[in-house]
Amino acid sequence: MNNRFTITINDDNGVRQINLHKFVHTAILYSLGFILFLIFVASGTILYLDGRVDEVQNKKIATQRAYEELREKNKALHSSMNDTKDSLLLKKKELDDLSDSLSEIQEMIGMGPAEEEKTLKERVDLTKITSEEMAILLQLVPSGSPVEYNGITSKFGFRIHPTLGTREFHRGTDLRAAMRTPVYATADGIVEYSGLHNKSGFGKLVIVDHALGFKTYYGHLNKLVIKSNEFVKKGDIIAYSGTSGMSNGPHLHYEIRFMFNVVNPYWFIKWTMQNYNEIFEREKKIPWQSLVTATSNLKVVKLTQTLQLLPQARK
Repeated sequence: MNNRFTITINDDNGVRQINLHKFVHTAILYSLGFILFLIFVASGTILYLDGRVDEVQNKKIATQRAYEELREKNKALHSSMNDTKDSLLLKKKELDDLSDSLSEIQEMIGMGPAEEEKTLKERVDLTKITSEEMAILLQLVPSGSPVEYNGITSKFGFRIHPTLGTREFHRGTDLRAAMRTPVYATADGIVEYSGLHNKSGFGKLVIVDHALGFKTYYGHLNKLVIKSNEFVKKGDIIAYSGTSGMSNGPHLHYEIRFMFNVVNPYWFIKWTMQNYNEIFEREKKIPWQSLVTATSNLKVVKLTQTLQLLPQARK
């Protein structure tokens, strides 16, 4: 077995032959292969690292841009927070001024803390109220039903909301009314708002500002008849009932507020000349004696009225 190989070298000095063992030949081949492998690995590593460097550089640039955008947003947010702070301070001042004005109005009409401590006889001397004074008070203060009375579907007070399913305080009374039932003003007043009011969930809404600190709200309407800033008399048609807004069926949401506080509309809906004295006993949050005194010298040219309840509905 031949384990050797010959390398022939031809130069100016002649021909020379070198006999080498095959192991050397194998070692040389392996060495060349290893060197090629190292070159391949080194080239791949260099290419990989170069790609990673580019990727890191791109991420660095993206991070820098994101930082700049975040800094700009932070500046805008800081500016917005300052504007909001200034706005809140302004609103606080307005509310403080309104609170002072409200206190002055309450004092003017006799609705001070001592008023609540008075007995019913001290607050309202019914024997001194004439029929004309009764009619004037009924003209200026919400009374009677704003729709033809067919019952109540949801009372004033806490309830489970019919569409949301959550427990809430119901600020008004829901009166049963078919679609496009005429809705009447329950007292003389100025229309404060007439239009779509999605934020409250009432849909098409009418708010009437009455005398002596009262307001009435008529919600979920189908069609509006009057416009904002118009004067309405008690008994005027102001809208037609419907199911607009957050409603599960046709009805009228009727709400009464006195000096920004909600009151139970039920006793006002039942309030007529026939049961005139009942409301003074039922609704004790209202300074009735002060209202009677405030209207004692007033004259109304033409007294009107809303729909009267049927005898069985007054009970």
